[in-house]
Amino acid sequence: MSMNDTISASLSKMLNAELAIKKTVELKYISKLLKEVLSLFQDLGYIGDFVEEDTNTGVALSVNLLGNINNCGAIKPRYPVKVTEILKFEKRYLPSRNVGYLLVSTSKGLMTHKQAIKEGLGGILVAYVY
Repeated sequence: MSMNDTISASLSKMLNAELAIKKTVELKYISKLLKEVLSLFQDLGYIGDFVEEDTNTGVALSVNLLGNINNCGAIKPRYPVKVTEILKFEKRYLPSRNVGYLLVSTSKGLMTHKQAIKEGLGGILVAYVY
């Protein structure tokens, strides 16, 4: 299987495990950005802790699921957004206002769209979760 987008593959694997009511999921393709996305999901209360483990095929992330994710995914293509455009994308990817989060990669790191608006930063849309 060719891996072009580790975030997209990992988030869909997490969502499938969540829908199958699994307690943990093992993500085989790891990137620095994926770890940032997962730690933001953890801060927002969508997943439990995640641990890097050595398996016989290499390194994998074991993620504890809490059953809080209704939907999540990578945003493709990764749109560059200005602060003023973030609400337009919130309408496109989230079910309603104040439900869920868009993850924006800004010059000050990865953050939710609410933090980005508060700090007046635009950036590149990476993923959504609700």
